[in-house]
Amino acid sequence: MSEIAATTVHEAYAFACMKCGYGWEQSYEVEHHVDIHGHEFVVYLADGERVPSPLSTPTCANCGGHVVRIMRAGRVAGVQQLLQRRPGPTPAAKPAEPVGATAASERHWRLSDLFHRR
Repeated sequence: MSEIAATTVHEAYAFACMKCGYGWEQSYEVEHHVDIHGHEFVVYLADGERVPSPLSTPTCANCGGHVVRIMRAGRVAGVQQLLQRRPGPTPAAKPAEPVGATAASERHWRLSDLFHRR
């Protein structure tokens, strides 16, 4: 037996790449373990697969950059919702895309929108 205790918590984060401006959100199951020697370790799971800690060296899924801002969950989705309500010309209706799914050249929000305080 390699471990004595395990506790699972759920965490979610929003990310923004400072290199290309790509924004996305991800939720994680975080398993906190203690091995038989009393050493603590953490395992992150995203969509059921083990992944590296998003807090140590996050990587942009769009450009592969490592200069990524980590924020509380909802920041990227909130900006996208605000921009959808913004008056002005809108493109033809099309199905909603997952957060961060648009190409960088088609993005309708600016990185600075994430940091604007009301």
